[in-house]
Amino acid sequence: MKGLAQQPLLLATCVLGARAQRRLYLREEFQDGGLQTSEDAKFYALSTRFKPFSNENETLVVQFSVKHKQGVHCGGGFVKLFPDTLNQEDMHSESEYYIMFGPDICGFGNNKVQVIPRYQGKYHENKTIKRRINKDTHLYTLIIHPNATYEVKIDNQQVAAGDLEDNWDFLPPRKIKDPYARKPRKWDKRLQIGDPEDKKPEDLEDFEYIPDLEAKKPDDWNEAMNGEWEEPLISNLKYKGQWKPRIIHNPSYQGEWIYPEIDNPEYKPNPTICHYYNISVLGLDLWQVKSGCIFDNFLLTNDEEFAEEAGNKTWGIRKDIEKQWRELYEEMEKRKQEKEAKKKKEKEEEREDDIWGIEEEGSEEDSAEEPGNYRQLKEDDDERAFLGKNVEVRVGQKDEL
Repeated sequence: MKGLAQQPLLLATCVLGARAQRRLYLREEFQDGGLQTSEDAKFYALSTRFKPFSNENETLVVQFSVKHKQGVHCGGGFVKLFPDTLNQEDMHSESEYYIMFGPDICGFGNNKVQVIPRYQGKYHENKTIKRRINKDTHLYTLIIHPNATYEVKIDNQQVAAGDLEDNWDFLPPRKIKDPYARKPRKWDKRLQIGDPEDKKPEDLEDFEYIPDLEAKKPDDWNEAMNGEWEEPLISNLKYKGQWKPRIIHNPSYQGEWIYPEIDNPEYKPNPTICHYYNISVLGLDLWQVKSGCIFDNFLLTNDEEFAEEAGNKTWGIRKDIEKQWRELYEEMEKRKQEKEAKKKKEKEEEREDDIWGIEEEGSEEDSAEEPGNYRQLKEDDDERAFLGKNVEVRVGQKDEL
């Protein structure tokens, strides 16, 4: 690649945009440098300049890693390639760029990988590459070949590939509907029809309600005032519902009529799609609701094998260790939550026991505070009731003897 060495770009020697000063800082992760966003609900702008180069007749590889450590719910994690006309100190979201590439998150379930190239003054968004994004570090790679084909890799595994024309609306479509074609008038698109040979039973009644033949015209009916008298309607007991012929497959079914296509006279192939001639700046231009993303391992090259090898020697070395640490942390958090839930349940049970104990103690105190005369009267009543029972028993015994 003209003017570009096959080595990672160092964003440590970079320029901060005017709105982003003191908001990104270098961070050591696993003894490796990284750039981490540090404030919530902020714009970030950071870039590095290098000698301009062109990807004409050359493969262009853009690669970097990002870790959404904070579990971001809304924000970007992408990089941009800029022309040499960029004013780095005034870089912002409206600054003209060549390519935007990387993960973009906007709400739950709306995670995607953006590839947005600039062509003839317009930005063209790709057909969405859905991707579930977790808190691990992931390696993102975009490859654009000189024959107008592309490839997207995540963690050195291909997730999308094909022709640039087919996945972006750079050019008019190759084919269009024939504007002079018309659907034949007798075209039959009915998949099923009523069986023409199915006959209605002769004894099947058609009407749900019939006139009541037993009804009599009232003697005082005045046709001049009330009109001609008619029998009232009653339910037809023989009515079994509206008859319909059974449904069969249409032997004349021709399917949905499709417009015939012809070559689009406005289509002209362009083999120079995504050929850029003064790529000179790589930068981060981000909005993040929740900060904490860590960017690392930036690389521009024209060698796919070198990019894959570089990814394996950087991101690849620590991915397994990072996964183990994450799983260990999640297990510890799970146990912590279970322990806290258990303690909470025990406290609630103790609180319930304490409530019942307080009520029992209160009842004892209330009985102790009763006036002496009232307590004495109650004891006398209890004694009389007890003696009464014993007397009754003795009287019964005498009667039996």
